[in-house]
Amino acid sequence: MIFQINKIISVTIILTLLLSACHNHKEGDGHNHGTAETKTEAKKEEHHEEAPATIASLTAEQIKTVGITFGNIENKELTATIKANGNLKVPNNNKANATSLYGGVIKTLNVQIGSFVKKGQTIATIANPQFIQLQEEYLSTGSKITFAEQEVARQKELNEGNAGAKKNLQSATADLNSLRTRRASLQQQIQLMGINPNNVSNGNLQSMLVVSSPISGTVSNVFAKIGSYVDVSSPVAEIVDNGSLHLDLNVFEKDLPMLKVGQTIHFTLTNNPTTEYDAVVYSIGTAFESDSKTIPVHCNVKGNKTGLIDGMNITAIVSLNNVTSPAVPTEAIVEADGKYYIFIKTNKEPEEHHEEGEEGHDHKEAEKGKEAEPKNTTNFEKIEIVKGVSNMGYTAITFVNEIPKDAVIVTKGAFFINAKLSNTGEHEH
Repeated sequence: MIFQINKIISVTIILTLLLSACHNHKEGDGHNHGTAETKTEAKKEEHHEEAPATIASLTAEQIKTVGITFGNIENKELTATIKANGNLKVPNNNKANATSLYGGVIKTLNVQIGSFVKKGQTIATIANPQFIQLQEEYLSTGSKITFAEQEVARQKELNEGNAGAKKNLQSATADLNSLRTRRASLQQQIQLMGINPNNVSNGNLQSMLVVSSPISGTVSNVFAKIGSYVDVSSPVAEIVDNGSLHLDLNVFEKDLPMLKVGQTIHFTLTNNPTTEYDAVVYSIGTAFESDSKTIPVHCNVKGNKTGLIDGMNITAIVSLNNVTSPAVPTEAIVEADGKYYIFIKTNKEPEEHHEEGEEGHDHKEAEKGKEAEPKNTTNFEKIEIVKGVSNMGYTAITFVNEIPKDAVIVTKGAFFINAKLSNTGEHEH
């Protein structure tokens, strides 16, 4: 029994020693591997945190093949512009409805949509028996006035000879005045019907009422047709004077200070941008439009208005004051990651992207070998800019960082250099 207990104790001690030895070995081995892995990760992180390439190197043959050209930054006088949308409108005082003041049935219709009419031109004719009755009453009233005048004259004679009562003269005079008032009223009504009262006679009663155009312009809509009944509440046609077109622009608050009365506006139709028209600002609004949060700017359309119709949508370019600023050809600018750049010649060498160690050592040896070879390349540096106004093929620029005043820029072929630089960066990473 004692022997077995001693045996168990001995085995336990041996196992404890073995486990302890294994543990120490693993800790030592883990430490060495951890250091190596840490160094490797550090190298990887250092490698990936390198700045993007900004210098590209091209051979003379590449420059010639692509057709890269060079130039200098120029000071250009460029016209600043802003864009705005809007629509064409005709003022209400240049729109009109051809309407009859009296109800009737359309007998003739002399216009159609698109017809040009002059002020006073006949649009349609309307028939109604009441027209004859009105003229008949006018003639009848005239006859009654003649009789009333004779009665007044007779009562005056009787009154002068004390043969008649004074009240009879007064009554006759009142009747005459009443008839004259009625005739004046009928005369005005007949004139409003378009009938000359002087032409109304027993043998010349007109049963047709003429509806004429109240303004000169183009017929934009015809509401009636032959045989339909119209009255004062139902117009026969709508006439619009497109010669009085004006332009309503919707301008944002930030652009408003750059506009002023008398400024020239160039605009095109949204659906037909090939033809350009001109307008001049005559009024600037003082309140926001509720829906678009823009301020209306009103302009008079100048020159040829052919093809322009009330309600058309337009796109306008507002010419601002000329500004002189550093500028480059527009094609010299490239875009990358939402920023704009140009390329200039530089003596700087392209950035190196490699890892330390044996590969780095071999790379340095290779570079030493290359240094012995004659170089026939040109280096270009990518320079960030801020774009300004563009006009006549040039774009105003502002540099984020200063560059040499005599810098030579790439005026043509910048897109190729940028593509090569991007491909180089991806390959090296």
